[in-house]
This record gives sequence, structure tokens and C-alpha cells, in this order.
Amino acid sequence: MNWEQFQQAFWQWRGVLITTPTVTVVVILLRFAGLLQALEWAAYDQLLRLRPPADPDDRIAIVGITEADYRELERVILPDQIYAELIRKLKAQNPRVIGLDVYRDQPVNPGHQELVEIFASTPNLVGIEKVIGDRAVDTIGPPPTLADKGQVGSNDVIQDGDNKIRRGLIGVFRGERGQEFFPSLALYLATYYLDAEGIQLHLLENEDSGWWQYALGDTVIPRFRRHDGGYIRADAGSYQVLLNYRGGANSFEMVSLTDVLDGEIPEDWATDRIVLIGAVGESAKDFFFTPYSSGLLSLPEYMAGVEVHANLTSQLISAVLNDRPFITTLPEVVEWVWILLWSGIGAAIAWTMRHSSEGQNQTLKQFIRLGLASITLWGITYISLVGSWWIPVIPPFVALLGSAIAVTGYIARTAGDIRKTFGRYLTDEVVATLLEHPEGLKMGGERRKITIFTSDLRGFTALSERLSPEEVVKILNFYLGHMADTITQYQGTIDEFMGDGILVLFGAPVPRDGDARRAIACAIAMQQALKTVNRQMQAWGFPDLEMGIGINTGEVVVGNIGSEKRT
Repeated sequence: MNWEQFQQAFWQWRGVLITTPTVTVVVILLRFAGLLQALEWAAYDQLLRLRPPADPDDRIAIVGITEADYRELERVILPDQIYAELIRKLKAQNPRVIGLDVYRDQPVNPGHQELVEIFASTPNLVGIEKVIGDRAVDTIGPPPTLADKGQVGSNDVIQDGDNKIRRGLIGVFRGERGQEFFPSLALYLATYYLDAEGIQLHLLENEDSGWWQYALGDTVIPRFRRHDGGYIRADAGSYQVLLNYRGGANSFEMVSLTDVLDGEIPEDWATDRIVLIGAVGESAKDFFFTPYSSGLLSLPEYMAGVEVHANLTSQLISAVLNDRPFITTLPEVVEWVWILLWSGIGAAIAWTMRHSSEGQNQTLKQFIRLGLASITLWGITYISLVGSWWIPVIPPFVALLGSAIAVTGYIARTAGDIRKTFGRYLTDEVVATLLEHPEGLKMGGERRKITIFTSDLRGFTALSERLSPEEVVKILNFYLGHMADTITQYQGTIDEFMGDGILVLFGAPVPRDGDARRAIACAIAMQQALKTVNRQMQAWGFPDLEMGIGINTGEVVVGNIGSEKRT
């Protein structure tokens, strides 16, 4: 391809080639400014809710402290004696590990000493500590006995700006230099469970990049980065992962506290399972919003904190034992390319319809094509999310529509200028060609080989002197109307009406193959059309008209002459 061919190809697709990168840059800047983040979160949540629900994870069960339990026990803050009895009954069923998602940093009598003895004699019991907080009053200590034995995990959660939990905490860094890794409750429970399967937690470090991650056996736990998925400059501190929920609230088997205390559960209900104990009653106020909290036609639904920890625990175990993938994201550069692609598709849809003269049908077709493209984009995003890939949908969707709107606006403005200048004396086909090659409108001249066609009526001046002005106008309008229709049929450009004369160009403003042949054919057709004109002249009582035509082909300087406001 030589330079001239390249220029022609570029000009033919200029709308797409200019609009696509421009809109892409604008969308990326909007995204980087955080203006699309909330919309992306909302889209992600909706697509998550549309996913088929995951199969129940029977390895995990919950003892929920319900509102009915509070009423029956007549207390919201339950005494240590209740928890001691609960854990004793669960221990009798040989669970693999018990997670106590209840703060017990201070004694709550009666029964505190009894609970301390249970803590000391239960190696598969994990307590909690709230680690994250800007002030000392924001943190809550662990049960001292379990802390001395190292059987404590963090139960901190990460809430986004809209108060929803989309990320899970694997562990936090603490200590004077932040080098001590303190596991979350979910990680502690998962590693304890998997240890019985011969799978241990270990550290993987990339010495070149300094980036390190934990792995459970051969399964790497992907560490969240601040720009992953739909996030922009998120706090990626400590060790986080994107939460791959099994579903909404009540996705795990749950029994109430009084069910266990009253012996109303099967004798092997807890055997070899992870059993989480936590509050699910309204009075405890341990509830959070998640992507499943609100649907298009439903009221907000909270999820208890103990269920959030159960989801993260299940996610870790399922990734190792069932190959259930973590939520994965694309590198940021690939996401930019994805935005560029859909920006190009939107521009191409609008650009390829610019020649259509179907009016409303063109608009309808463009809406249909954009609708199909949008459905395709959202469909790809949904299918990817079903496969646990979070590909942002809002930035490419905005790019798709933005490019289409920008190109449509450019075409409308250019088309308006062209039709304003040439629409009165060019065929629709020539106007469409000018829309494709608007360089023909440029001011100034260009040397080009064209065919010039002139015609006039012989003896019409003498005839017009014998007629009234109204009769002269009547004859000219009838004659010129027929001739203009014929010229238009042969794709000539009427440059000027000069009284009874007509100046026609073949090859300007847009050159075509066979311009000279069409000029000759047009001259013959005009002589034939004159017969129809003369029949009407006879009917009006006027003499026949005679027409002379001159044709010449040569090199001339062609262009618009005048000013930008009038040519």
C-alpha cells in the first residue's frame, strides 16, 4: 500500500479511526476519576445475582443465635455458661473445627471459668479478634485463653463506599513494622480443615517483583490489587481477595442455638464439619450489605457477619478441593484494549450507516445494531462472570454508546453542510458520495479533468420579448424542471441556471468513471425530453422550443469559490 492508498483508506474510515481512540481516552479518564465505579459495582452486583446458585457446601454449618434465642434466654448478651454448654455439646459430635464468631475478650458471668476450661481443652476451637481500627477503641481483643494458644483469627470485614462487602480479608499485617501476618477467621478455619487433608498453607514470593502471595497446596490465593475489576485506587492493604459468594443469605445449613442446647439436632450433625457460631438475630446488629442484598424488584436483604465468614471459608476450601475458581480480573492494560474495541464497534456501527437515505428506518436500524452490540457486550460479561472472570462492563458500554453518538453527531453536521450546499441540484447518490468524500467541498481550487455540458434555447430571447413576464416564467420553470430531472438521472451536477441556459458538470465535485459518456447520453435524453416540453407548449399556444447543447472534456480548476458563509 502506497501513501496515497493509505490516505484514501484512512479518509474512508476517518470517523472510526479518529473517534475510537478519542472516546477511549475520555472513558479511561472518566474511569480513572472514579466516575464510573459506582455504576460498575451496581452492574457487577446485578450480574452476580443472575448467576446460577452454587451447590450447597455441606462441609460448613452454622449455629445461628437467632432473635428467638434471645427471647427464650431473655438476654441479648449471653453469659459464658451458655457458650460453654454449646461448645461442649458440639465437641461431643467431633466437628473438624469450630469457629466462635462472638467476642469474648471480657468475662460475662455466670460460667466464665467454665468457658475458660472449655477454651483450654478444645484445640480445634478458633476465637476472634477485631484488629483493624484507627483508634484503640475501634479494636476488640481476643479471648485471652485462646490467644495464649494461638487459636484466634481476625473477623474484620471490608466494606466498599456503598457499604457492601465484595472483598474478603485473608489476613492482616500488624506489629511495629507491619510484618506480622495475622490470619482471618476464614483462613484459620480453612487451613485447619485442609490440614487434615494433607494440604498446608505456605508462602510464595517473587524475588524479582517483591510481590508475594500465600498458597494452599498448589492453589494460589490471588491477592487483590487496587485497580482490580471495577475498583479505582481501592485500599488494597493487608491481604484481600474478591469474594466469590455461593449465593445470598441462608446459603449454608443453619440451626439455632436453642436447637443445639435442647438436643434437637442429629447426633452426627456436626461430625467432621466446620461449625461456625455467630449471631443472626436483629438485636446483635451484626449484619452487612452484599452484592445479593438488593435486586431490581426486591427490598434490601442483609447478610449476617457469620455467613460472610462462612462464604469466604467455603471459597478457600472449594478452590483447593473442588477447583472452584477465585474471582479473577484482567490486567489494566487489557481492560483498556477491551474499551478500545467496543469504542471502535460503536463508531463502526454509526459510520457504516451514514449513506442510508431511509430516514426513520435508518435510525431504527442503528438502534437495533447498537442494541445487539450492547446485548453481546453484557452477555460476554455475564458468561465471563459465571466462569469467575470480572470483566468491567460499564466503561466499554459507555465507550460503545459514546462513539456511536459522536460519529452520528459528526455525520449529521457534515451531512447538513453538504445538503445545504448541494442538495438542491445534486442527486441523492452524488450527495451520498460527498458524504463519503466531503473534501469535494473545500474552498479553493483543484486541477481536474472533467466534462462541461452547456445548453440553451435557440431564439428564446426574441420569443420572450413577445410574451408577458408571467408567461416567460411559466415556460422556463416547465422546461428547466424537465431538463433538471434528466440531468439528475445521469448524475450530472447542475452548476448554474443562466436564464434559459444550463451549465452542468460531469466529474465535479466528485469524479466518476465514464463522465464523458454520461454527458453525451444526457444530451440525447434531454433532446428526447424536449419533445414532451413542446407538446405542452403547443397546448398552451406557444411555438416549439429548440435547444442547443455543447460538450467539452478537458482539464479545469474546480472548487467552491466565495466565502465560508456563501458560495
